[in-house]
Amino acid sequence: MSDTTIQIFDTTLRDGEQVPGCKLDTKQKLIIAEQLDILGVDVIEAGFPVSSPGDFKSVEAISKLVKNATVCGLTRAVKKDIEVAAEALRLAKKPRIHTGIGTSDSHIKYKFNSNKDDILHRAFEAVKYAKSFVEDVEFYAEDAGRTDNEFLARVCEQAIKAGATVLNIPDTTGYCLPSEYGAKIKYLKENVKGIEHAILSCHCHNDLGLATANSIEGIINGARQIECTINGIGERAGNTALEEVVMILKQHPYLNLDTNINTKHLYGISQLVSESMGVYTTNTSTAISQSRDKLFSLQLMLKNGINIPTSGFANSPIDTKDLINMVGGAPLIVKLLTGSQGRGVVLAETQKAAESVINAFKSLRANLLVQKFIKEANGKDLRCFVINGKVVASIERSAAPGEFRANLHQGGTASVVKITMEEKMLAIKAAKVLGLQVAGVDIIRSKSGPLLLEVNSSPGLEGIESATGQDIAGMIIASIEKKLNWQI
Repeated sequence: MSDTTIQIFDTTLRDGEQVPGCKLDTKQKLIIAEQLDILGVDVIEAGFPVSSPGDFKSVEAISKLVKNATVCGLTRAVKKDIEVAAEALRLAKKPRIHTGIGTSDSHIKYKFNSNKDDILHRAFEAVKYAKSFVEDVEFYAEDAGRTDNEFLARVCEQAIKAGATVLNIPDTTGYCLPSEYGAKIKYLKENVKGIEHAILSCHCHNDLGLATANSIEGIINGARQIECTINGIGERAGNTALEEVVMILKQHPYLNLDTNINTKHLYGISQLVSESMGVYTTNTSTAISQSRDKLFSLQLMLKNGINIPTSGFANSPIDTKDLINMVGGAPLIVKLLTGSQGRGVVLAETQKAAESVINAFKSLRANLLVQKFIKEANGKDLRCFVINGKVVASIERSAAPGEFRANLHQGGTASVVKITMEEKMLAIKAAKVLGLQVAGVDIIRSKSGPLLLEVNSSPGLEGIESATGQDIAGMIIASIEKKLNWQI
């Protein structure tokens, strides 16, 4: 692992499931685990196998399913726990046992009625026993946030001697300040003998709203794993939010730290977890996934009688020249399937330019669409905002001088527009086809009538609210309240 790569340890299916009133069955856990694997998390903590037959079954099933991530099972520093976890993980490609014990004075005295020497011994023996089953063993020092640093270092040394590969330093109560938590990680990095043989991990709770800040401070000071959950769910006030730490690192490149997370999947899995746990979402994860697959969504539109610009899939075996001719020749639009906000869209004005762009992208194995260029639109398109089957606002977007893309993120401008009934019905139908309750539908006016460009399942509000003066966010909230029959 690169020293600049932060491992993401997802505990949505274990710690996250402790949200009051939210319980996942094995089928739901398998669906979420598969999506976590696609998302790119490094470790999936699948459950606490000894806690119940259901948890054992889930960990066992997830172990069979997951292809890329390490699958982890939680235990206490108890032999039976470790044996049961090892059995549940036996089919995992990359199994990890997560074992540990409380280390703070409070835990030692009131939880274990013990002493520090006994805790050191039990920590060593737990890791040693877990190591007899799997190579990858993570040790947690429960309540490390309130543990004296010198004693915590001694516990970590014992865990490393016994074979621990990861040291989890939890702020169990969520009471640490970022400066305190960062200093604790720095102390361990500088004072634990053998620390070069293990990874320090941050596991922070959000009781005082500092889980994400503490985790970031931890990795700045030498930790290389963050334990987190989708949407920051978890017991009490929750855990560090996976999406927050990932985007913080992405938006602050000067930290020179990154993750293996594919961020384009974050929104979809956020919705999936919310739905699975019975939390209301405006758009379902299925609808979001369909809308974000541009090729599939356009195929759905055509199947349902919605007109789109003549299009061809550029990664098909069709010869480049035939593909160009299929959409009517140059000028034409070349559009990356993964692009957004006008990025990854190219206007090829000549046959030669079109061939060069398409072949260049093909050589990179990029998936893209080739579409007919609607010249008569004069660099303009429509954005219709749909909420629960009704167009609540519409704007016309105009490209900046010398630009063909009307996207506001590419310098386009927006103005209020009166759309036709045909355009209104097209927008409503497109959102319905994808199953979206809230959608931004992009339409272009052509000689043959309105054509659908694409449907956005997470449309921005700033541009359309500024242009129309309407409170779109308030409309979305009102629609949610209506569906849930809330009385204000």
